[in-house]
Amino acid sequence: MAMRDIRVVGDPVLRTPCEPIRERDARVRALVEDLLETVDADGRAGLAANQIGVNLRAFSWNIDDEIGYVLNPRLVEVSEDEYQDGDEGCLSVPGLWFPTKRAWYARVVGEDLDGREVVVEGTELMARCLQHECDHLDGMLFLDRLERAERKKAMRAIREQLG
Repeated sequence: MAMRDIRVVGDPVLRTPCEPIRERDARVRALVEDLLETVDADGRAGLAANQIGVNLRAFSWNIDDEIGYVLNPRLVEVSEDEYQDGDEGCLSVPGLWFPTKRAWYARVVGEDLDGREVVVEGTELMARCLQHECDHLDGMLFLDRLERAERKKAMRAIREQLG
């Protein structure tokens, strides 16, 4: 297992939709170990494979003292009438937080390393994490979901960070 470096905004891998995992070979098992180890640090809620440079559909989470992973996740349900508007951040956009509207509840269906179905669901922070990580796997950043004025502020802050 290895704590992996996080790719940051501007890296093209973050804008590339991830490929489905077809084989659960040693490479995929190592990826899962790396995702679990890398997400297991203070202040980390979720981590998508492309954030560590791997273009495969997998992510890990670290919410309320529960750490897990899912392969080939699909966001199958979100609450359509209840939302949350809290600040959201991203390991790939370090140090910046912006108000991001997300569904209050979300459910993801995917698989584990043995090919068994995995269902992950939750409200509040877990729901935000599930939506955020599925966006990553589709080549989106939370910045894409910001209201126009907030997005302008975010892009200005990113440009200042990058110098």
